[in-house]
Parts: sequence; structure tokens; C-alpha cells
Amino acid sequence: STILCDMAEPMVMTVTGPMPAAGLGVTDAHDHLFIRSPALAGGEIEDLEKSCDEVVAARASGIGSIVEMTPIGLGRRPELMRQLSERTGVPVIAASGFHRDVHYPAGHWVFDASVETLTERIGTDLEVGMHPANWDDPDASLDAAKAGVIKAGASYQHISEPERRRLDAAAIAGRRVGVAILVHTEIGTCGHEIVDALLSAGARADQVILAHLDRNPDLELHAEIAARGVNLVYDTIGRIKYRPDSVLIDLIARMIDAGHGDRLML
Repeated sequence: STILCDMAEPMVMTVTGPMPAAGLGVTDAHDHLFIRSPALAGGEIEDLEKSCDEVVAARASGIGSIVEMTPIGLGRRPELMRQLSERTGVPVIAASGFHRDVHYPAGHWVFDASVETLTERIGTDLEVGMHPANWDDPDASLDAAKAGVIKAGASYQHISEPERRRLDAAAIAGRRVGVAILVHTEIGTCGHEIVDALLSAGARADQVILAHLDRNPDLELHAEIAARGVNLVYDTIGRIKYRPDSVLIDLIARMIDAGHGDRLML
């Protein structure tokens, strides 16, 4: 006999609620609408009106949705993301999780937090609602907006012990909730090591996304990582301080020719 199973339609959690993944359209896979970090002094983004203007312009150019990758502790603003999405009509997927060490001041609670605490706070952001104050006050009322993706980060050429705990927490929460895990690679380094850490903590390869690998446009390295089933974000298009766009265009073409086009995000 044949058993027919109705598969649930894939859904994505946005700041205004769940929506079918098929409705996302052309997706900006890594952006920041609101951010404040000691590592980016002078580069704060906190103006709702200006961010709305940019998103409206992006929508006019064909962008259908935005993945907002500002994690816990970097000025994440769930209420402003929700207002922006409602005003512009563009779905926004917000991030839980944590960045690499340099984005947190000395003495920040994130350096000493256990894997269990980190995992619990990521899970709450994903399943109940995002903390409005970066978990600095654990008793604060949660925002109605839920996160829909997990952020993590590693340092240049190495993963510190606190970063490894945060990677473990991202993998555990990501496995339980079933969302993607996007990891900042500093100048495209530590790609294999990051993947190894996440997989050893229980994540699936197809959940993992490595950001900024295009800052190190090494075709052989990228092909190796993609062959493991991992996704790669090329997110420095137009940022020619890293390398001419012609280099990135050539890299994309060669990755497609090598059979890894389905693992690339922009």
C-alpha cells in the first residue's frame, strides 16, 4: 500500500509573524537596519525614518525581503524592525544569537555566560519573543516580535573559548527550533573550523550559512565548504574596499560552473 503524507509548507518567522517561505521573493540575505557596537564607533544605525527610506528604495529595486542580522548586544531593536516592516510592507527576519568577541565591551555578561544560559536566551528570542534590551535586564518584558534566524561569530584566524560556547549554543538552539545559523567569518577565515564546531554540537550542514567569505575570494576553499552542504553568503557586493566587484563576479561564475550555485546567497 502507499501512504500519502501532506508535507507542511515551509514557513519563515518574520518580525510580524510567520509567513510561507515561498513568499519571500528576492531576499537580501544579510543586512543591518539598526545596530550599535563599540567595534563600529560612529557607524550606528538607529533612525527609523532613514531605514524605512532605504528599505522602500530596496523594494523598488526588486528586493522582496530582508534578513536583519543584528544579534543580542548590538543595539537590536525589535520594536523598530516591526514598525519598519509594517510601514514598508517588506518582510524582515530578525536574528537572535551573538557576534564575535570584539563587539562586546570588557566585562559584558556574554563572556562568562554558560552554554545553557546562551541557549535558553536564543530559544526564548525564537519561540516566545525577542528581549528588547539585549538581555541586560533578564526580567524585562519580551517584545511580541520573534527572531527567525541565529547569528554567531568567530575571530580572525581563530575561535576564542567564549565564541565556541556561543557556537555551541547556536547549534543546540538551531537544531531544536529548526532555523538557519549564520556565522560571521572575519575576512573569510576559519570556515572549516566553524563548520566543524557547529556540526559537532548537533547542527545540520544545510542549516549553516557562512558570511563574508567573499572577503577571501579563494575558489578552492569555497568549493570545499560548499561541498560539505554549507551555504555561503557573498555580502560585500559594492564594497570595493575589499576587492573590485569584478573579482566577486568572477568568483560567483566559477562557483556556479563548479556546481555550487545552489549554495550561494547574496
